[in-house]
Amino acid sequence: MDRNTFTGLFLIMIVLAGSFYFFKPSEAEIKKERERIAADSAKKAGVVNTPTPVAAVAATPVVDSAALKGPFGANISGTVQTSVLENENLKLVLSNKGGKILSVEVKGEKTYNGKPVILFDGDQNKFGLNLNISGKIVSTNDLYFTATPGNGIVTMRANYSANQYIEYIYDLKPKSSQVGFNINLNGLNQVIQNNTIALNWEATLLEQEKSGKKEREHSAPYYKYADKNPDHLSIAKDEKEELAAGKIEWISFKQQFFSAALIPKNGFEKGDLEVKVSTEPGKIKWYGANMVLPFNQLAAQSYAMVFYFGTNKFDTLKAQGYELEKQVDMGYWPLKYINRFIVLPVFKFLESFNWNYGVIILLLTIALKVAMSPLTYKSYLSMAKMRILKPEMDVIKAKVGDDNPTLLQQEYLKLYKQVGVNPLGGCLPMLLQLPFVMAFFFFFPNLFELRGETFLWMKDLSTYDDFIKFGFTIPFIGDHLSLMCVLMTISTLIYTYFNNQISGATGQMKYIGYIMPIIFLGVLNSYPSGLNYYYFLANMLTFAQQFLIKSMVDDEKIHRTLQENKAKPVEKKKKSGFSAKLEDYMRQQQQTAAQQKKNK
Repeated sequence: MDRNTFTGLFLIMIVLAGSFYFFKPSEAEIKKERERIAADSAKKAGVVNTPTPVAAVAATPVVDSAALKGPFGANISGTVQTSVLENENLKLVLSNKGGKILSVEVKGEKTYNGKPVILFDGDQNKFGLNLNISGKIVSTNDLYFTATPGNGIVTMRANYSANQYIEYIYDLKPKSSQVGFNINLNGLNQVIQNNTIALNWEATLLEQEKSGKKEREHSAPYYKYADKNPDHLSIAKDEKEELAAGKIEWISFKQQFFSAALIPKNGFEKGDLEVKVSTEPGKIKWYGANMVLPFNQLAAQSYAMVFYFGTNKFDTLKAQGYELEKQVDMGYWPLKYINRFIVLPVFKFLESFNWNYGVIILLLTIALKVAMSPLTYKSYLSMAKMRILKPEMDVIKAKVGDDNPTLLQQEYLKLYKQVGVNPLGGCLPMLLQLPFVMAFFFFFPNLFELRGETFLWMKDLSTYDDFIKFGFTIPFIGDHLSLMCVLMTISTLIYTYFNNQISGATGQMKYIGYIMPIIFLGVLNSYPSGLNYYYFLANMLTFAQQFLIKSMVDDEKIHRTLQENKAKPVEKKKKSGFSAKLEDYMRQQQQTAAQQKKNK
């Protein structure tokens, strides 16, 4: 290389070095160019990074969490934000943390103190999936989702990577109490290890009614197996139950007058339910459910479900389908059939006239009394016969004495047979009426229609009327005195007095009748005023019935008939099985007593 060539190359190197130094881009220009290159790469991969539109709720930006450590790394932290779904019946507040329903308000209903009915609210309520990812359990309840509100729809999404995500879709139609709920798992078959996933739902139910104690007694988590009637956990204590006897059609967090139910389209494989009685003010119970969903390792796995949030009005629940109306406690067999197929249809018929519910209960009681009047008449007539026979029975008792009760009963039976009287004739008609009386004991405390309805001084027929407030608790009575319960007790005592006059009851039987109403005073003092009102009306109508029947029954005529029967020759007739067994039993007792006396 000659001197001129070397000099030329050296000058060129100096020029290039100066160019790099004086014309190099700034740090800001380098950063901008890198962002442009990244955007071009994303477009080639099919992902468009567009600005998040401004909506009712600010959405969390989607981040490729594969670049971060751990599953759903981009969603493990964030800011809590809420969305609202609302129609004429419900107002739902959804949280991006967990992508869950944070609170539910049943619109058009108020608590006893006039506040909105909120079924559950707050962070202590949980809902989400528990996923086994790379040996680690990930709870979606702890993830921060991206919320995208739409027209009656809110979509919640949590990204595992650009094309792998969990999506919750909530859909609330106008005038509906059902919330459509879809779970979409996209591309997670590559990371979820098990063939099942667990759905966890926990909620603390808030107090809605005047008596938290009574509300607890009518609140429990319900569930239904396929082809079986709904069942429930304990209403009185903490309990946890494994559900593994078949496919589970639905579960429900039920309280006295409201329910929150979850209905999967294809059912749950199995699971468990738990209830804990709350002692905190304003809270009724805590419910927990862990249900198993099948995971078929599909690239796109979906689960369609429906929430029901609303009242426990029988017709409303029945309209939802799935036999949800069977959550309304109509009593044990046969009481539930009496309530469902007799009492409820009559009640709904009377309700159609838009009368006050106090008037409806009055007419319902009259209808029942009219239907039962033949039995009442037979019962009264039988007791009248026993009363007329009492002088002759006293003569027999004086003759036989009290030392041999078996012989005394045999002599009584001979007298009954001679005059043609059935000693059980007064009891059997009353026993036949008893199921109807007991059926109302379950009907009124669970009847949503009475909630908040007023009549006379009673502000709410679905709960007690605390006419007198003590300010302290009295054992057996409580902290108040219900006026309607007091009136019911007084009327029952009067009814007992007149009933004893008709039947001629003496001795212990006479006083037992007075003890029972006092016991009922303590038991029913905290029960719905509508129930006590019904029992009061039933007593008053019974007085009217007995007065009418008494005017139709001639004691002297009955006495003549009994004496005529007594004078007739006793024909040999085939005895009923009961009479034959009773006589055999008395004969054996008499022989046993005679043998014991002989041995002495």
